[in-house]
Amino acid sequence: MRSGLFRVMAKPARARIYRGTPRNLARLARALQQGDLVAVPTETVYGLAANALNPRACRAIFRAKGRPSSDPLIVHIHDLAQLDAIAETNREALTLAKCFWPGPLTIVLPKRGIVPDIVSAGLPSVAVRMPAHPLFRRLLKQTNLPLAAPSANPFGYVSPTTAEHVRDGLGSKIGHILDGGPSTIGVESTIIDLRDPRSPRLLRPGAITQAEIERVLGRPVKLRRRLSSKKAQVAPGLMARHYSPRTPAVLHTKLPSPAAALARADEAWIYFARPAARSQNAKNIFWLHHDGELQGAARNLFAVLRRVDRQGYRCIHLERAPGRGLADAINDRLQRAAAR
Repeated sequence: MRSGLFRVMAKPARARIYRGTPRNLARLARALQQGDLVAVPTETVYGLAANALNPRACRAIFRAKGRPSSDPLIVHIHDLAQLDAIAETNREALTLAKCFWPGPLTIVLPKRGIVPDIVSAGLPSVAVRMPAHPLFRRLLKQTNLPLAAPSANPFGYVSPTTAEHVRDGLGSKIGHILDGGPSTIGVESTIIDLRDPRSPRLLRPGAITQAEIERVLGRPVKLRRRLSSKKAQVAPGLMARHYSPRTPAVLHTKLPSPAAALARADEAWIYFARPAARSQNAKNIFWLHHDGELQGAARNLFAVLRRVDRQGYRCIHLERAPGRGLADAINDRLQRAAAR
């Protein structure tokens, strides 16, 4: 047999994870300026960033994620001067920006011509936010560009909240991941539609609540119901099924007693708070936070879903979070995770 007749296929290169050193930030800033993709930490979830003004770079985001072009990208900025360059602002938007930015609030506004259509799903609007994560802010400042950055995961799958989550999902499709530690909030940003400032609409709940926005604006904020997945979306994260594990999931207002869950060992049960002590060592029982604290549950939500999804259960049972405010954001993600 002649040598070379059979070739060993090389494994795809794995993305490199970078610590947030000055040298690494300079290197990643250059990569973004040159049109490359870089996964970045934010306080909400990890994002997959590209130069928002470069259509080719933004199309690479859609290819890496397997994301439909009907789902737009959020543009991240470092300061308010960048907002005026990419969007038509209004008094209400500036009021919210001055109150909640940097932070987990995305504002949808009419876009300026500088924003490529690939970023906005062809619509005349753009979703913008100013993130609070200090490492991402340093990268934004050094890059001196607005950066489009949806969640850094295969489209529709559970969002990533650590650098390792990103590498697990996209490690063979991107080259660079900036490690900023676990996301401190753990659910995606609140999205408010202010294209018509007289009629603000909450598109996606997040850590900044409807009540907080209403208090700042001094007027009611309407809720926008889910849109058709076949049409261009005005903002990301609005499809009925999203943030979903591969294992089928069912959402419950309240899960049964741990004893009943233990009897169905081929199914996973994720309680909102830690159940009775006698069930804590059961392999198929999990919880979002040991004390049922909302901030902790939100921070743990996607990590728990990912861990359970890898374990081969037939089904995952999910328990709704009690109350309102941040509970609305948690329940929104759980409902989409369980949608069919």
